Amino acid sequence: MGIYLSTPKTEKFSEDGENGKVRYGLSSMQGWRATMEDAHAAITDLDESTSFFGVYDGHGGKVVSKFCAKYLHQQVLRNDACSAGDLGTSLQKAFFRMDEMMRGQRGWRELAILGDKINKFTGMIEGLIWSPRSGEANDQVDDWAFEEGPHSDFSGPTSGSTACVAVIRNNQIVVANAGDSRCVISRKGQAYNLSRDHKPELEVEKERILKAGGFIHAGRVNGSLNLARAIGDMEFKQNKFLPPEKQIVTANPDINTVELCDDDEFLVLACDGIWDCMSSQQLVDFVHEQLRSESKLSAVCERVFDRCLAPSTAGGEGCDNMTMVLVQFKKPIVSSSPVEDSQSKPSEMESK
Repeated sequence: MGIYLSTPKTEKFSEDGENGKVRYGLSSMQGWRATMEDAHAAITDLDESTSFFGVYDGHGGKVVSKFCAKYLHQQVLRNDACSAGDLGTSLQKAFFRMDEMMRGQRGWRELAILGDKINKFTGMIEGLIWSPRSGEANDQVDDWAFEEGPHSDFSGPTSGSTACVAVIRNNQIVVANAGDSRCVISRKGQAYNLSRDHKPELEVEKERILKAGGFIHAGRVNGSLNLARAIGDMEFKQNKFLPPEKQIVTANPDINTVELCDDDEFLVLACDGIWDCMSSQQLVDFVHEQLRSESKLSAVCERVFDRCLAPSTAGGEGCDNMTMVLVQFKKPIVSSSPVEDSQSKPSEMESK
């Protein structure tokens, strides 16, 4: 449930941007929650032909979502599969790489910095007793595992984060998702889910959880986590006899590849603070309505928050952190194909 404030923090942090192919607006709001644990990334030009958008919804703390927002898109580019044109494989490896990078001395140090555990008088990270600076100038993140220090045996954070990202390259969009943040596309006003919410009661998730030695109680993994997939949450990834994709909780993302066409209007990425209050189709309808009178996309996101924010914490819905990225496609787009999941059955990606 989380801890709630006596009055919600309704200040919104918003931005807008564009390039030759897309324009975007995004916003985030803390709401009733005692802390803000969401993070996001919006890079219109990840390289000369690629845009990257991501929403990360943290739980148990903000450090993992902030870590993903800072590093996940970098790892997509670093993978050889990306330059070879295989964005799906590159995204999958980047998700797993987040867990790897958060272990050990350097992972611990970066998480400490992102967690703002810094003494404001001395400028030092609280509890940080050893901090080498070699290799940091050129950000050689792949060397992290070899850095030694007092926290070299750090197994990674017990907190975690969802990750739902959309990579647009030419006329193709590749969505990678772990958790219950969601990506939805509007095609001729119809909402199509490009991701699937990874809840423990889903059969494929339940089967993996039980085989790995976990259990489900009250809709939560081991009675604790209401997600079946996430980055971080290392306490659920301790079985040394299983690969990362078969752990109780896994960072393994579903990958969905779609060819864009002229009927595609916009894409929405949002955390479950939105989807708890509106269905995919309701949100698409609301965005369409707002775009008739508002051209600034971040302002549309802000209106969604105002629509979802609960008047009190009595019901629970509308009390979560809220983050939303709205991406509008610039015309023309010439190719056409059905909205279909490359890994799941087409019926699982039906309009909502």
